[in-house]
Order: sequence, then structure tokens, then C-alpha cells
Amino acid sequence: MTFPRVGKFIIIFFAIAFILAGARGYQLYRYVFDENVKNDYVILVTEEDDIKSISEKLEANEVLTDMKAFKWVAKKKKYADYMRPGRYELKKGMTTNELVNMLRSGAQSPVNITFNNVRFKEELAGKVSKYIKADSTSILQLFSDEQQIRDWGFTEENFRAMFIPNTYEMYWTTSAEEFAQRMKAEYDRFWNDTRTKQAAKMGLTPQEVVTLASIVQSETIKPDELKTVAGLYINRLNKGIALQADPTVKYAVGDYSIKRVLNKHLEIDSPYNTYKYAGLPPGPICFPEITSVDAVLNYEDHNYLYMCAREDFSGYHNFAKTLSQHNRNAKKYRDALNELRIYK
Repeated sequence: MTFPRVGKFIIIFFAIAFILAGARGYQLYRYVFDENVKNDYVILVTEEDDIKSISEKLEANEVLTDMKAFKWVAKKKKYADYMRPGRYELKKGMTTNELVNMLRSGAQSPVNITFNNVRFKEELAGKVSKYIKADSTSILQLFSDEQQIRDWGFTEENFRAMFIPNTYEMYWTTSAEEFAQRMKAEYDRFWNDTRTKQAAKMGLTPQEVVTLASIVQSETIKPDELKTVAGLYINRLNKGIALQADPTVKYAVGDYSIKRVLNKHLEIDSPYNTYKYAGLPPGPICFPEITSVDAVLNYEDHNYLYMCAREDFSGYHNFAKTLSQHNRNAKKYRDALNELRIYK
């Protein structure tokens, strides 16, 4: 039995519609679940970004195989209403659904912030600002917040003791204030009961230990000398002898390129000039490493009171118990400098 002509057209129409709907459904399925990220890529999403700017970033860097798929899935999942700033690591082979879900949920990837070999707060701010959204200016302003510094138990001079060089995992969206709060938490964790009791036994506060560690670290580049140098300065502190540490003079002068500390440098009137003022300076002269702090807490017990760089320029030092021994060592070093025509 044959169908009426109208019936045939209806069947054909619905058949075509079904095929088209199926094709469209399959296309949309692939939009959602096909792999779409071509290469590993890190995208930074700011408060100013919108779907258009994010799409432009992805397109400019040729991250996606199908940009239409991203825009469609983002629209259907209302990503624009749930946009969260952050640093997101896109992995090769991610589907559009995985990508949009990650961005929409704010599942950003953390960064490892590493800072070491830092002398000045400006250097710290510069290094840290490379990893997080906070700029160097906002990080520097932390060192001017007198009220917060006092609330945390520091002075403006010893505040840098709170920033312990290490590698820390944080989010890119970390603000300067959040960075400081994390550093305070790390400082409190570092100064556990054991270390605090060690410092107290030495008659020093944690901040004073860090201050001494900054001098010890600045005196020697040799890790196996740290405890010896620390013991020397502990001996001088206990005997009430001025530390006479050249690095503190260089800090007071503001010039670490000085190779020979001269009499004119020793006359500078600064609380950091440990030739002129006895005891520890008011704060650290750099941001000492953990190894330097622990070297002070576990200093070597000896009778040395003097040290002088070796005349072979190996980076090691000659240590002496008496001034006469030290003068002989100092002469050998001065002669070596003169031979190389190093006069300043």
C-alpha cells in the first residue's frame, strides 16, 4: 500500500530533521567532550577579563583546536557569571568541558615562589613580584606599615627577619598582604619550641639570631665555615667585644662592592657600623638562609675572636685566638691585595 504524496513528504521531512538534529547533537557532543587543547599553556585571568578577552588570549596563542567549541560551552555553562581571576595551567589533550570547568570553578594552579641571596628589601620585592600578582611597590609598602609591623612583634629595622628565604607554594592571585601573612605563618612555624629555646639559651631573641645569621652569611661563602664564624661572633658578644664585622660596614656605607674596608669607612656614624658600636646592629643586613640561622643556633664552641680572609683568595678564612695572631694573618691578606693592586 502506497502512502499519499503528502504523507511521503512528511516522512521525508522528519527523516531529514532527525538526521540534521542527530548531526547537530553529535557536533555539540564533540564540542563538549572532544580534546580541544593543542599545547600546554598558562593563562592568567584578571578581574578585568571577560569572555572576549580570554578568547582572544587563547586564539592569539593558538591554544585551541576549535575556538567555536570553547565559546559555545562557555556560554552554555554561563562561565561569564562565574569568572574567577587566577593562573590556570591548560594541559595538552584537555576537553573543552574540562577547560571550562576548570576556569569556571577557579581551580587555578599554584606557583612556587623562591627567593634567596637577597640583601635588600627592594630585591625581595622584585623577586617575589615575578611570581604573584602583587607588584613590587605593594610588597615594598609592607616594610612601611608601622602598625602591622609592631602588631607582629617586630621593629622596622628587624622586620626583614620575618621573611625566611625558601620555596613557597602560593597562588598567583596572592596580594602583598596575603604574602606577608603567609611569611608570618612560616616564621612562626620555623621558630618552634626547639629553636626558640636554643636562642633563649644563648641570650638572644629570634630576631637577634636572624640578625647575627645575616652577618655570618655575609662573612663567608663557605657552608662549612658558618658554624665557626657564628661561634666567633658569639664569643665576642659574650665578652662585650665589638663585632667589627666588615659586612655591616659595607651595609652602612651602602656599597657591597667594596673589596677593602678602609679607615674612612670605619668612621661612618651608623648603628650598623659594628666597629663603632658594640653589640648587634638593630636588624639584619640581608635575608639570611635557613642554614645560616641554624648555624648560629648550633654554633661551634671554640676560643676564636678574630678572623681574616685567607691570602689565597679561596673564600676561606684564617681564624685567631689572639690579636697578635690576627695581625699576622691580616698582614698576609693585605700584602696579597697590594700585590694584585686592589686598593679599595
